[in-house]
Amino acid sequence: MEKYPDFIKPIHTFENTRSSHVPAVRLEAVRKAAHKFRDELLASGTVPYFRAATLVNVPYPTRYAFFSVYNESTFVSPIIHITNRLFVIRFKTAEGLKTLLFSPSDIMANAETRFFKRFGGGFLTKLQGDAMKGVKDAAQQLVAPIEHTVEEWLPLIGLKPEDIDFISYDHLHTQDLRNWLGTAERKAYFPNAKLLVMRQEWESATGLLPPQKDWYCPNGIAGIDPQKVVLLDEDVLLGPGLALVRTPGHTMGNHSLVVNTPAGVFVSSENGVSADSYAPMHSKNDEIRNYAQKTGTEVILNGNTQESAIEQYISMVMEKEIAGPAQQNPDFYNVFNSSQLSAYWMFPGIAPSFAFPDMEIGHL
Repeated sequence: MEKYPDFIKPIHTFENTRSSHVPAVRLEAVRKAAHKFRDELLASGTVPYFRAATLVNVPYPTRYAFFSVYNESTFVSPIIHITNRLFVIRFKTAEGLKTLLFSPSDIMANAETRFFKRFGGGFLTKLQGDAMKGVKDAAQQLVAPIEHTVEEWLPLIGLKPEDIDFISYDHLHTQDLRNWLGTAERKAYFPNAKLLVMRQEWESATGLLPPQKDWYCPNGIAGIDPQKVVLLDEDVLLGPGLALVRTPGHTMGNHSLVVNTPAGVFVSSENGVSADSYAPMHSKNDEIRNYAQKTGTEVILNGNTQESAIEQYISMVMEKEIAGPAQQNPDFYNVFNSSQLSAYWMFPGIAPSFAFPDMEIGHL
């Protein structure tokens, strides 16, 4: 595997914060460190460019999106809609400006994920031939409307595939990386890009158990040149205002994007799927707010996998404390979900109390 570039620096702020066997002690240690890290990131500077752009809206089971909240409810749609986003960040290094794509989903390749094939999305990939093209396009746009693919977004933003230095994901659920990074049989769409991934996530994906396999794209990392993979063993600062920090739980190799912009610090992952997930006491959804009040829970997990629910809970608290309150609505936090709950007429019943729109900050 590729070694770290020299400009990537380790972050030690969260070391030993999860060493206690007492969950409440771990939580408060992480919370305290998150406040310290936020100050450190603010002092490091801002990134020159940040862009959040919608890729696709997809159906997702309510029981996973708001884990445990709707278990006893029979008056809510079993499906919600989530908006998958691409994040484009340019950042300064000693080697000059670099460009990171965070969560660049290969939409149709990812539809081969086992859960979504059973769930219904995989049928789109089976509709073949010119006669079925209209049916396929109509079904796609109705059930999972695509705004733009990654390939379509790049020229709209002003980038070429060769401009991309790094790609990264908070975890590898549903991701097929072979088109982006290439294999012996296929040319890389991003010829100069390397994957930034936690070692634990990468190694886990090479030997999954059945509950995990349901959420990983079959062979999604098979045949990728190891020299295109940068394995991270710690929290890292990529450049002024840009970090990847470990947030285990959803998967044990999970990490979150943290970016300081002139509009504030943003944190992104799929640990939660909405602003309500990080501030359930302020939710306008009665079931979410009532559940938080009854249980005293501080965050609501995105629970499609339960590799470690307790660690995911602690990680979500860490994320919201790093992000701080949203300027647009201080009842909620600057956590910009990579998959964000969105209202959709086909799946009525749950709407976000607050949602970040697509945005562009700075100049490319």
